[in-house]
Amino acid sequence: MTTFRQIDEDVLFKSSDGKPMADNTEQYRWIVLIKENLEILFTKNDNIFIAGDLLWYPVRSQLISPTAPDVMVVFGRPKGKRRSYRQWNEGNIPPRVVFEILSASNDADEMNRLPL
Repeated sequence: MTTFRQIDEDVLFKSSDGKPMADNTEQYRWIVLIKENLEILFTKNDNIFIAGDLLWYPVRSQLISPTAPDVMVVFGRPKGKRRSYRQWNEGNIPPRVVFEILSASNDADEMNRLPL
């Protein structure tokens, strides 16, 4: 059953940033290769969540913009479908490993930025 709070969160915290997953075929290939190989590596562990190009909201605030790592790994969270990774709904467990594949549109400041 969907609650009003869930509807409010879906309105406030979108599931898409409107940006493409990759800028080119090589970048896309690496994203898929890393994500799918991690899925294979951890296939028997149901408590490791792996996602590609999923918006991650570290805190329940619209003042802090979400980020969408190319691939992220969260230990201690179950596999499953999500529209976005809202950390406050996930036991406040952040991603522990994040992969960002360099593309022509990335600048040095963006690549050096550390998530919260």
